[in-house]
Amino acid sequence: MGEVVAIVGRPNVGKSTLFNRLIGSRKAIIDNVSGVTRDRIYGFSDWNGRAFTVIDTGGFVSGSDDVFESAIRDQVTLAIEEADVIIFMTDVTTGITDLDADVADMLRKGKNTKVVLAVNKVDNNTRLLSANEFWALGFENTVFVSSITGSGSGELLDLVTEILPPKQEEEEMDPDIPRLAVIGQPNVGKSSFINSLLGEKRNIVTDIAGTTRDSIDSNYDKYGMQFTLIDTAGIRKKKKVHEDLEFYSVIRAVKAMEEADVCLLLIDAQTGVESQDMSIISLVQRRKKGLVILVNKWDLLEKETNSARDYEEKIKHKIAPFTDVPILFISALEKQRIFKAMEIAKEVFVNRKQKIKTSKLNEVMLEIIERNPPPSQRGRFIKIKYVSQLPTYYPSFAFFCNSPKLVRKDYKLFLENKLRENFNFTGVPITIYLREK
Repeated sequence: MGEVVAIVGRPNVGKSTLFNRLIGSRKAIIDNVSGVTRDRIYGFSDWNGRAFTVIDTGGFVSGSDDVFESAIRDQVTLAIEEADVIIFMTDVTTGITDLDADVADMLRKGKNTKVVLAVNKVDNNTRLLSANEFWALGFENTVFVSSITGSGSGELLDLVTEILPPKQEEEEMDPDIPRLAVIGQPNVGKSSFINSLLGEKRNIVTDIAGTTRDSIDSNYDKYGMQFTLIDTAGIRKKKKVHEDLEFYSVIRAVKAMEEADVCLLLIDAQTGVESQDMSIISLVQRRKKGLVILVNKWDLLEKETNSARDYEEKIKHKIAPFTDVPILFISALEKQRIFKAMEIAKEVFVNRKQKIKTSKLNEVMLEIIERNPPPSQRGRFIKIKYVSQLPTYYPSFAFFCNSPKLVRKDYKLFLENKLRENFNFTGVPITIYLREK
């Protein structure tokens, strides 16, 4: 299960800096797609053998000071519902503010909420003394940190991993049965799609506390195919701002994606690929999952002769360079092509698992490399001598050469395209490593 750790707190207490530390990267997590300023929303961390998703709720607050107080309260409410552990961040230089006290109050009332209080900017002895007033907020797990220098972050992670729910014994999953996640923005028709597939109305979400937390898995055995569907359609209709629904659906998609082999991304034919979809696609790539794009509500569009082809071109232009992705036009309500979607998902699953014989790989790829060798760098000739597929659960290849660091990014892309031309990896991200021979 993908456990989720959320960071909450007032603006400017250092949430983003801590977030970057926890996920060990300086760069924005989501590729900056046309004006998405919320580019630091989620990342992945691994500590003491526990892997978890980290969410920086600060990425979702927009607007002026009076707006943000209510926005922060909304986020805390959502974090209480969705996260397994909450890191509540405060700032020693301001002391305990009224808003901190309110948030602390909400967190204490949240049933089963596991909280670590992080007092930030504690980087000298005077501040260490002042930090002690934060024990008054009453959290047993309180830790003093400085997210800029990194002091205390190890202790913080120790606490987080200690109180994460115990690792569930993974059920023995049959490796030959694809696990599919249906993901996408709210209101694109995920529930209708799943109901059409299963041929039954399923009330995914009831309003009893705790039922919405996890995705519901359905085993699907029809038309000679077996699947497990991970369903995250149950986003509660909240009388909340659009921002929150987005936040909610992102967490859901992240959790579902963690467990899936192949993600079926539904997009609305009327709106096309939006920035939120791009974020999801970039996440699917980084988690090395298979991808099928389903354009839903296709029956509602006015068609010209080649509208499907043009539409597909448009999508591919947007999602480049990862364009080797099946795109299917469906209508969940009219049940148009939804079984075709399952067949394609099955093919992508097979593509993701395939292992290519080393001899075949070398025979094909070395000849291509010989015809188009990597451009020499700083007067050095780069020679790639050998290729092998690595034993990972997703397609990854090591190319052994004399100066791996000199191989340019565009040449790696060239190698990936040639692998795709010669072997079928449609719908699957490929990872290429250059290793020293």
